[in-house]
Amino acid sequence: MGGVTTPAADLWHHYGRARRALDRTVPDRFFWNWGQNAGPGAEILGDVTGRCVGDLGAGAARHAAHLAVHHRPSRVVAVDASPAQHTMAEDLYGHLASRLRLVHSNVPRHLHATADTYDVLYSVFGAVDFTEPRELLPAAAAALRPGGRLVFSTLAHHLGGEPAHPDVQTTEIGAKTPDGAAATMHRWILQEQVWTKLLDEAGFTRISAETLPGGAGPRAADTLLVTAFRPGRPAV
Repeated sequence: MGGVTTPAADLWHHYGRARRALDRTVPDRFFWNWGQNAGPGAEILGDVTGRCVGDLGAGAARHAAHLAVHHRPSRVVAVDASPAQHTMAEDLYGHLASRLRLVHSNVPRHLHATADTYDVLYSVFGAVDFTEPRELLPAAAAALRPGGRLVFSTLAHHLGGEPAHPDVQTTEIGAKTPDGAAATMHRWILQEQVWTKLLDEAGFTRISAETLPGGAGPRAADTLLVTAFRPGRPAV
């Protein structure tokens, strides 16, 4: 899904494996919040009918599968750099190949190779969280068609309650290699004004953000939901 401090290891190997055994359905709802249980849904993406939509850091592609089945995009492309996550997505949703394309790729590399392709790009605690934003956001702007929309949800603060960073700084978070050894990876947990500045520098306009409350619990977290557009008039 994003950059790691142990490049040779797939640090997403264990993520979501237990759920795959218990839940193989296409979700009937689309959530942006950290708890995946409340808040706005796919309507934040705008009308995706007949549009090309990309999920950046799609993981098991559950959000992408929802869009492919319950909405009417021309195509949904779910991109993830993790071999384990890509394999899991193929196992769960490979049967949706006529509507859902699963791509195993570094996300910025994929975006650079697909200039002026997408009408909508989104990330639900995905590649935007785990990729150097000064690399990812310009690539996303280039991959969007004029008037295209980027939407992403990210942590509004650290899970322990510490504030988000006031500048472009990474946070080291714990992870595990496929054999279970402890490792770390980078996560970008930034304040709203930092994201706004980065998006502006990447060429986006009409930038807006809202905070979705995290509720109660030791690992509850507020979500920052951000929307931005590539300048220009969308194709009719």
